[in-house]
Amino acid sequence: MNKTEFLAALERALRGLPQKDVEERLAFYGELIDDRMEEGLSEEEAVAERGSVDEIAKQTLADIPLSRLVKERVKPNRALRAWEIVLVVGGFPLWFPLLLAAAVVVLALYIVLWALVIVLWAVEISLWACALGGIVAAVFYFVKGTALQGIVMLGAALVCAGLSIFLFFGCVAASKGVVILAKKIARGLKSLFVRKERAK
Repeated sequence: MNKTEFLAALERALRGLPQKDVEERLAFYGELIDDRMEEGLSEEEAVAERGSVDEIAKQTLADIPLSRLVKERVKPNRALRAWEIVLVVGGFPLWFPLLLAAAVVVLALYIVLWALVIVLWAVEISLWACALGGIVAAVFYFVKGTALQGIVMLGAALVCAGLSIFLFFGCVAASKGVVILAKKIARGLKSLFVRKERAK
């Protein structure tokens, strides 16, 4: 694939994003390819170094703030007619609460996901604290001369330490999973506001 074909494919993949961002990306990647060609690479090699057009499009969508996509999407292409204004204002008591409820539900789900991760980490910290407390208590009981209670406390400390080790891996996996899910949700919300123009 040569530079022209690459930039044309990239422009098609970025269709629906704000025009300013599309132009910036095209100029950026065109300049990168030119720079690599000046360093001695062939045009095809310089294009191949840039990677997949789909990956570039996904990264571009991830980089654009949701607020800019919303602003671009809701910006009217023409002035609103009088009947459209009346419909928007008259329908406000209906559409605004529904929109607000949907936003609150999405926010609540997001908060619940992170709350679950925070609870897992809190349990992890509690298990480590119990393990340390159990070791201190075991030493105290051994010094006091009550070996049986010291052994029980040491056993409880080891159980807590073992559980905390297993839970640590679960906490890390849950945290990574929630981060990935949050990125996918954000990408999904962004894709709702991307204009998909039909190819002519």
